[in-house]
This record gives sequence, structure tokens and C-alpha cells, in this order.
Amino acid sequence: MQNQQEIEAGVFRRLLEHLDKHKDVQNIDLMILADFCRNCLAKWMVAEAESKGVQLTYEQAREHIYGMPYSEWKEKFQKKATAEQLAAFEAKNKTK
Repeated sequence: MQNQQEIEAGVFRRLLEHLDKHKDVQNIDLMILADFCRNCLAKWMVAEAESKGVQLTYEQAREHIYGMPYSEWKEKFQKKATAEQLAAFEAKNKTK
């Protein structure tokens, strides 16, 4: 079991590195294609910490996921969603 946890932790670190290298991929794109985004990862991290009795704020988790404070990432890398992205997001949510 310990090896599995170490492998899963390594995979998670690689996912974060991958997302960091692809800042051009916007959260809305991830939501449209995969139904999760960087913010979802932060929420899952907070929930997992809570289940283990560890206190972790959402902002702390987002800083871990984004590699910097979210406000800084948002200012540097987040683009305004296009009409096409918003339409695709709405269409996906209607099918749920």
C-alpha cells in the first residue's frame, strides 16, 4: 500500500508540473473537456486534508496547485472566457 501511495503522489506531482507547463490551457477548457479544473484539484485537496484531520485553507491549496497565489496566477495567465467557451460550458452542463 505504501508503494501505491508513493506512486499516486508522484503522479499528482507530475500532473501539477504538466498543468504548470501548460498555463495556456484555461480552467474553462479543462471543465469543458474533463469536468474538472485546477480549482477542483484545490477543493479536493482541502477535502482530503480535512478527512485526515489536517487544516488546509482553500487559498493555501490553490497556491499549492497553481504554484503561486491564485490572484497572481489569475492576473498573469487567466484569459477572459470566449463566447464559444461559455457556450460549450453551458451545453456540457445542460447534458448533466
